[in-house]
Amino acid sequence: MGLHDLGRIDEVIHGRMRLGIMVYLADAETAEFTELKTVLEATQGNLSVHLKKLEEAGYVSISKSFRDNKPLTRASITPAGRKAFAAYLEALGGLIGGRG
Repeated sequence: MGLHDLGRIDEVIHGRMRLGIMVYLADAETAEFTELKTVLEATQGNLSVHLKKLEEAGYVSISKSFRDNKPLTRASITPAGRKAFAAYLEALGGLIGGRG
């Protein structure tokens, strides 16, 4: 392990906001948009952009519905997202564990 693991770092996940989303969803499975916005201290626009990028990669799925006539957006980690996140953590561990 070591620097060769650097190439295994998934750039889609690696951004601070996207990493935060993945960490949260890995534990919660599903979260409402407003919940993610609060815990990540994100703006609506910023969170939307990062969720879209994760959705395009197949790492999260987005569902939209209504509750009390108000839009409700939920994000869920997908099996592919869980696998990619595990690989990301393994690569990161290799980088850290490779330090002598």
